[in-house]
Amino acid sequence: MTTTLRPTEPLQRAADGTLSRHYQVCVNSRPVGAIHLGTSPDFGDSVAVIHELRIDPPDRRRGRGTVAALAAEEVARGWGCRQIQAGVPVDVAADADAGAVAGTRLAQALGYVLRNRGMSKPLGDTPPALPAGSRARPMTRGEFDVWQVYESEQYARTWIERGVSEAEARAKARGDHEALLPQGLDTENTLFSVLEHEGERVGVLWLALREDQAFVFDVETDAAHRGRGHGRSLMLLAEARAIAAGRRLIGLNVFAGNTAAERLYESLGYRTTRYTFYKPLL
Repeated sequence: MTTTLRPTEPLQRAADGTLSRHYQVCVNSRPVGAIHLGTSPDFGDSVAVIHELRIDPPDRRRGRGTVAALAAEEVARGWGCRQIQAGVPVDVAADADAGAVAGTRLAQALGYVLRNRGMSKPLGDTPPALPAGSRARPMTRGEFDVWQVYESEQYARTWIERGVSEAEARAKARGDHEALLPQGLDTENTLFSVLEHEGERVGVLWLALREDQAFVFDVETDAAHRGRGHGRSLMLLAEARAIAAGRRLIGLNVFAGNTAAERLYESLGYRTTRYTFYKPLL
């Protein structure tokens, strides 16, 4: 039996420059699922993205998804892509999300590597209190200027360590900062805070207020003060700021390999909402 991809539309070029095409997954010309393949809005035509891969229930557990994913990789190579990525959404309301488990196993079996995961947490009505001796204040303009140079470099390095070329990683860092902070420190619905403990600066927080939730873009304890619980205090500060602004959901992204951060977020009740995997196309 032969599994193939059958295009259901011409190759599309979106306004942001990304490529996109939908396909039927077919077995001996019989449709058994669908796949949506495109290129990355962040990294351009060099990185392909599997936006969706679905196999109909009667045809699952027969290797259809594996063959469809491999066929998508061949299409991506034909587009000139050097890397492919795929996201696996997680139903946080389910005790055991079978779809997320199957998607993760498929990605790992095909040689994809976990790059990062999204996490979120519902918030109550009462802002959590900071530990005794800790207080928060707004970041000054001078501190922001120093932080932005440092954070942009660290952000680029994080992508480089996860398979992105240096040029693409630095372009992404510049582009993301320009998009997220068009007015710098004065960007609307963006809060920058400095955490102090016993009068000494110990860390910083970058929190964005979106329409339906707050999002933690950066939380970092200063190097000299790590291992003393200030990361937890910064996350409590983020939750307090979100609740005060009327948001009842908070989200964040954590890169794979940042074990200390992953453990902290899990201990505070954050749950994974999405895994993102990537694979070089040799």
